[in-house]
Amino acid sequence: MTRAFAATSSTTPLAQANIARREAGPTDVELDILFCGVCHSDLHTARNEWSAWPTVYPCVPGHEIVGRVTKVGSKVTGFKPGDLAAVGCMVDSCGTCPSCKDNLEQYCDNGATVFTYNSPDPHKTAPMTYGGYSDKIVVNEKFVLHVPKKLDLAATAPLLCAGITLYSPLKHWGATPGKKVGIVGLGGLGHMGVKFSHAFGAHTVLFTTSQSKVEDGKRLGADEVVVSKDAQQMKKHERSFDLIVSTVAVSHNLDPFLSLLNRDGTLVLVGAPEHPHPSPSVFSLILARRSLAGSGIGGIAETQQMLDYCAEKNIVSDIELIPIQQINEAYARMIKGDVKYRFVIDMASLKK
Repeated sequence: MTRAFAATSSTTPLAQANIARREAGPTDVELDILFCGVCHSDLHTARNEWSAWPTVYPCVPGHEIVGRVTKVGSKVTGFKPGDLAAVGCMVDSCGTCPSCKDNLEQYCDNGATVFTYNSPDPHKTAPMTYGGYSDKIVVNEKFVLHVPKKLDLAATAPLLCAGITLYSPLKHWGATPGKKVGIVGLGGLGHMGVKFSHAFGAHTVLFTTSQSKVEDGKRLGADEVVVSKDAQQMKKHERSFDLIVSTVAVSHNLDPFLSLLNRDGTLVLVGAPEHPHPSPSVFSLILARRSLAGSGIGGIAETQQMLDYCAEKNIVSDIELIPIQQINEAYARMIKGDVKYRFVIDMASLKK
């Protein structure tokens, strides 16, 4: 059995628990977990807030995992004991469909993506997969990533979700020099969007509802910061953006941001709200051939590419390191936006 912190219902605090982990098979890698980021998805799932993805209890959240390899299976070629390694939001997929063959396992055409937690466990070790709020994890080699040695390990953990969730759409929709890119929201996702967009050379504009985040947005790399509640500031940017990525995880009106897009511009949603957004005006789209799109994390190959890029450019998350015993307090603070910009659990605290 493995020590973990688990939610046993939608209303009870997370608490220490023992969970089952399988032994490493021929193609598996076992990690001792050193650090695990705390994602808003963890909170949504622990509290059963996504009707499209009901939570099965007990639930062990955590999909921003950095650790050290302790065992490898006989057929594993890419890892050895002692290596630094990471696991992100998924641990398996069908491997045979067009999306999987295109290294886009998160979009598996057969719906066979196995997420790191709260997915039916294909190995039947437990009813569901259990995430990174635990001592160790066993994952197929194909879904394990190499962590470049020069990166700060704790600050690397959020790259496995927050980082790739912004890296992937910014790459796909071409955040490059000469492009004007907006990032909506300055939280765990948004601050990574600002860092990546700036590093890619795009003119980067942060949208925030909070005047108090203006200076921090500029520190992180924003060329401009717009307080989105100020109609005058918003109007100044009408029909000028090539790309806007919204990280906001609560239901809100999309039309004010669609109106900021230039002809052929795209608004990409990466935040997953508890309740649906109001339907945008069709005229916001058709009168300038604008697109409304969504993006989910990234494939394993692209996630490795992102980690290597972060090592090259010295990009990591801004974090607050906490012991596992403070996870319920961290959830309460996360709801209030009281973190800059990602909680990361020091998993050594689980041994206490």
